[in-house]
This record gives sequence, structure tokens and C-alpha cells, in this order.
Amino acid sequence: MRTRRAALATIAGAASLALPLSACGKNSESSSKGRTIGIAMPTQASERWLTDGKSIVKDLQGKGYETKLVYGEDDPKTQVSQIEDLVKQGVDALIIAAIDNKSLNDVLKQAADADIPVISYDRLILGTKNVDYYVSFDNEQVGRLQARYIVEKLGLEDGKGPFNIELFAGSPDDNNTKYFFDGSMHLLQPYLDSKQLVVRSGQTALKEVTTLRWDGPTARKRMNSLLAKSYSSRTVDAVLSPYDGISIGILSALKSYGYGSAGKPLPIITGQDAELASVKSIIAGQQSQTVYKDLRQLGEVAANMVDDILNNRPPRVNSRRAYNNGAKPVPAYLLQPTSVDKANYNYVLVLGGYYTAAELK
Repeated sequence: MRTRRAALATIAGAASLALPLSACGKNSESSSKGRTIGIAMPTQASERWLTDGKSIVKDLQGKGYETKLVYGEDDPKTQVSQIEDLVKQGVDALIIAAIDNKSLNDVLKQAADADIPVISYDRLILGTKNVDYYVSFDNEQVGRLQARYIVEKLGLEDGKGPFNIELFAGSPDDNNTKYFFDGSMHLLQPYLDSKQLVVRSGQTALKEVTTLRWDGPTARKRMNSLLAKSYSSRTVDAVLSPYDGISIGILSALKSYGYGSAGKPLPIITGQDAELASVKSIIAGQQSQTVYKDLRQLGEVAANMVDDILNNRPPRVNSRRAYNNGAKPVPAYLLQPTSVDKANYNYVLVLGGYYTAAELK
């Protein structure tokens, strides 16, 4: 008997490239009755993962599927156990946002043996051939948008400087961390080389600036240390932050050192995910910028991809070889992010229906 995974290998070669998102919603011939999709998200502690989970469930249930949504609470062992349970329960497909993207090899082998297709969601699962597709945003573009904001606001292209900057990155066990950081440094490195940007701490290598589990308190602790050791007689002008939760931690540290007062303005601080607390912070003139990723669209892409797979249609992808997980290139559908600050948040987030004006008060 021909397995679903073998069928996937055949139809992957025929999948269309770069089709618009609207083309992905055609599922009139789908057969979803009695089928259940397992969804494994990292944590309920982050607003964005709650949004992701709700969006995926809504889209799948709208197509007639049953869903089982679990959260690993940032514990890789818990997530592995949850996925094992989903495999034993006989789910028809898995959508997984990994906590530790190198810890799932064994459990995904179990999924493959049970002929359960796997979609890696937002965070690419590494080191296993048992990942069928990847859905995410253009992660290097996220980093470029953050760096571009710093470059423009400091006037670096006009030759202004030198300015002091500190660098933060995401969790070392998240594959996206490298893409975000590489995208940022592609634009920032020339200004570091020319000394228009100066990292007073000297911490510029990715391994020196990561933030385990994207944790805000961990970022606050590191920022406190940087300020104490490198800025006793200087001020920091910009902080590259990869994620809103980290940005909030950085802001807390800066405020404890007197930043945000009339004589000591806050530095430029970037972010990602347009989380409610950070958008309010941007409106209040504290955090400077965030990168908005419409999680409703990402959930829709994942749901459409599952529906295509289970109905033997080639899922739409727009990137075939850019995301190699160490075992194979994983076909991907990538969405485009948007830079948001005080000037455009209303147009992008409120008029776009992501938040209401009341929610942002």
C-alpha cells in the first residue's frame, strides 16, 4: 500500500511556486469529516502563540476538521511527550511550532512510521527528514526591517554618528534566531565597520547576544549588566531587539537607569510580533518599532496546507531550497512582514482589523 508520505514526495515536485495566498483557500473537494489535526505550540506565556493556536484551530474547524491543541510551556520534554500522545491518538496530521528544534527527531520518526504528515510552523525543525513542509514569514526580512529602522532613525546613511548600540538576539535553540540576526547584521555591519555604530560591550557575535527562550526577564538582566559595565559615563542610542517580549525587558532595565526622562531619552528599540503591550508602548513613545506578522494569515496557510496534503493536492509553496534543516531542503511558504511604528500603527493594525482602537487605549 502506498503511504501518504510517499504520495507527498511525488506531489511536492508538482507544487506551484509563488501562488497568491488567496489561491490557497480553494478546498471545495476536501474531505475532512472525522479527521483530527494535532497542533503543538510552544507556550501560553506569549501572546503571539495564543493567537497562533486560536487562528489555526479556527481555520481548521472552518474546514470541518477536529483539532487537538497543546502547549508545551517552553519545556522541550513536555512538548515531545505531547506529540507522542498525539501520534498514539492517531491524528491525521501534525502542525508543530518547536520549542527546541533539535529535540524532535525521535518523535517525528514515530509520526513518519504512523504515516502522519508534519508541518513545521514558524520555527524550522532541524536534523530530520520527517518534516514535510514549513510555513513561516521571511525571517531574514524581519531582521532587515529592524535594522533598516535603526539606520533611518539615526541618519546613518547621511553620515551621522558615532552612536552606541547594543545587540540582542533570540533563543539559541530556535533556528529563526540566526535568520533574524543575519538579516539585521547584513545592514548594520557596514556601520559597525565604519565606526558609525559602536557596541561598547564588545558583544557582537550571535552566541554572545542570544536570549534563551526569548525571555523578557533574561533580557532585562543582560541589559542591566551592559548598562552597569559599559555605560556608566555614556548613553546607549539604539538597541537591536528581535522580539517584543525581549524589548519590554530591555525597556525595564533602561528605565531603572534613568532613561525615559527629559534629560535622558530612551534609545531606539526595535521589536517583533506587534504584541498588544508593545504596540501600546510604541503609542506611548517608549518602544520605537515592531515587526508585524499577520498570524491570521500564517494560520490560514498552515490550515490550507494540511487540507491539501490530506486530499492529495500539491500544497502551495514559494520557496523550495532556502530552508535546509540539515537533513533536506524543506519546501516552504513564506509570508512578508511589515514594519510598524507610531506613524503607521493605526493604518496597519487598526484599519487592518488586527486590533481595535479600544484595545490600544
